[in-house]
Amino acid sequence: MADPNNEDDLGLAVDLQAIKRRKVEEENAATEAPESSDEGDNDRMDGLQSEKDSDLDSMLDDDLEGDQEMEESSKTAPKEEPPKRASSPAQSTATDMNLTPESLQLRFPSLFEPMAHDPKILITTSINSKLHHEAELLTSLLPNSNYIKRTAHFHAHKYSVREIASFASNRNYTTLVIMNEDLKRPSGLDIVHLPNGPMFHFSINNWVEGARLPGHGNPTGHNPELILNGFRTPLGLLTAHLFRTMFPPQPELLGRQVVTLHNQRDYIFLRRHRYVFRDKRATEKSIQGADGKPVKGVEDIKAGLQELGPRFTLKLRRIDKGIQRASGQEWQWKAGNEKVRTRFQL
Repeated sequence: MADPNNEDDLGLAVDLQAIKRRKVEEENAATEAPESSDEGDNDRMDGLQSEKDSDLDSMLDDDLEGDQEMEESSKTAPKEEPPKRASSPAQSTATDMNLTPESLQLRFPSLFEPMAHDPKILITTSINSKLHHEAELLTSLLPNSNYIKRTAHFHAHKYSVREIASFASNRNYTTLVIMNEDLKRPSGLDIVHLPNGPMFHFSINNWVEGARLPGHGNPTGHNPELILNGFRTPLGLLTAHLFRTMFPPQPELLGRQVVTLHNQRDYIFLRRHRYVFRDKRATEKSIQGADGKPVKGVEDIKAGLQELGPRFTLKLRRIDKGIQRASGQEWQWKAGNEKVRTRFQL
């Protein structure tokens, strides 16, 4: 069972951004409360003073003069403005890495350590796999990655995942990616954070290579920008940190390439695009910010996208403490988790 008081619990389906937003609202309300009480005291004092003044005026002046003064004061007195409604903060789907609990960082220190050098990724497949072309496509998606075939020869040694991870770690690789196959199509993606884990297991759906996309472009060798959207829970932030360690922290903006990992209802949609800035047409709207208002300074500019591929959908199934199931599990997907349609893990 997940502990609702433990924010780093991987089985806890809680929106950490909503918790932070609620804390900020409570702090703002606490700071505004004394000011409102002081204003109330001043209004009461002004009311008492006005009552005394009106009593004195009634004793000194007659009723006619009092009526004239009341009419003049009503004309000159400023009208009270209705209280302004508090504006709600703009909702954003961008992942805030600063919300990661410190206890989660202590639980997975290898994922949160500063990288000494750019990521280096080794890509391979399951034994006797036929997905050589698909694995080669991953090398164009993941910067600084190499694909090595796993031998299928009868007399050759069948290297295990632990042996491959040890081989890669000794050669300064930071991540091991294993593509699994089902009916000659990609069915899963195992990602090992070297040297000792953790190991993430994803299933793959809707694999489409770039050559089959209408109007697709050809990728270049530039390091892409990385966009992480919709990761809000402790488990989601941990997954986002895994993907962050697989891309160089400094993208090459000259290539204008961007890789997007968008989490929606616990499905992670991966897309790769090239963007270009052009003049806005008369029939198009201006670029709008998160608040729904046009962004100043770019009213006449529009951004165009060209998908490069490949595109596919990931779903997290299991997180092992070390390498493979024998090391124990940090988290595992269960079918009963989807019975509540409004409760998501990532």
